Amino acid sequence: MGEPRILAMPRRLVILGSTGSIGVQALDVVSRGARDELQIVGLSAATAWPALIEQAREHGVRRIALADQDAAARAAEAWTDGEVLAGPDGLAQLVAEAGFDLVLNGIVGSAGLVPTVATLSEGIDLALANKESLVVGGELVTRLAEATGAAIIPVDSEHSALHQLLASERPGTVDRLILTASGGPFRGRTAADLGSVTIEQALAHPTWAMGGKITIDSATLMNKGLELIEAHHLFGTPYSQIDVIVHPQSIVHSLIQLCDGATLAHLGYPDMRVPIAYGLHYPERVDVPVKALDLAELASLTFEPVDLETFACLRLAREAGIAGGTAPCTLNAANEIAVHAFLGGRLRFLQIAEVIEETLQRQPEQRVHSFESLARADAQARRTATDLVGALASA
Repeated sequence: MGEPRILAMPRRLVILGSTGSIGVQALDVVSRGARDELQIVGLSAATAWPALIEQAREHGVRRIALADQDAAARAAEAWTDGEVLAGPDGLAQLVAEAGFDLVLNGIVGSAGLVPTVATLSEGIDLALANKESLVVGGELVTRLAEATGAAIIPVDSEHSALHQLLASERPGTVDRLILTASGGPFRGRTAADLGSVTIEQALAHPTWAMGGKITIDSATLMNKGLELIEAHHLFGTPYSQIDVIVHPQSIVHSLIQLCDGATLAHLGYPDMRVPIAYGLHYPERVDVPVKALDLAELASLTFEPVDLETFACLRLAREAGIAGGTAPCTLNAANEIAVHAFLGGRLRFLQIAEVIEETLQRQPEQRVHSFESLARADAQARRTATDLVGALASA
């Protein structure tokens, strides 16, 4: 997605979603580095205003934004050391007016699309951890980056791995991209086994420590489906040339197969600080305090195919991606509603996929002409999915 510009140091950084898992680890990466490399000039959160204020004080930030209006009002009363911006417009204003060089978008869900668009519209390089920006915005987002010359550097571990593996390959040499999936907490289970799983069981991810929504997405394998769509847009690769394979150790983050029969892999212990540091410092590399990989200690790495019958969300994501248009937007919106309902105890685990599939059937894909058309599709999908959840909950 273009090459980042060579900038005078330090680079001025805004972290969106700074109180979440990605944001907290990004702050750790920045605090461990040299102060003349990155300077944090803005932070944002959804509702967690006490934690955001604490971060702002610790890192000397004078401008923060909260997506929730009430949370922003409370923050403005409690914090007089700088400016508090409010709502979705406040996030866009933070991006447009802060005067910086790089944005890390660590917002969870489709709410991350607006600041992604605002960042790229300003021609600012984007370290992207919000996969929904590309799932929902897809072609429009990548076209915007190409038009403004802004670079998109992926921060998801799988896409960061692919970005590094593809860096030295010339066009036409790569036959396939292979994304790895841990399989989540229910790897090896059948649909019959998953009829009565609890929220606590679904949140018990075997290798990664993440937020609630993304952890449930990993349990259903929807997260891998979203990553499949994201990889299609990031690297311009047809869906027929992108595979997913289960790798429970989460050591191999992605692979590429080349035209000469070679397969290249990116390996490392699961630690999100590695792809975060890569995204923040690209094209340079910096030291990250993680354990060096010891293959002899691991002894073995295993791989297995995905059970698409049990984990229907991955199948639905691929189908929506191939359909194109508004289908991925509908898929994502329905998933957000269904996962929220599951976490709230109003939906059973297997019903997440049911709600998504029925929403896709009721809302056929349409061509995407603008971000406004995506907003309409998103709103309609949420209404449809909410109705379906209500019907299932009362059945």
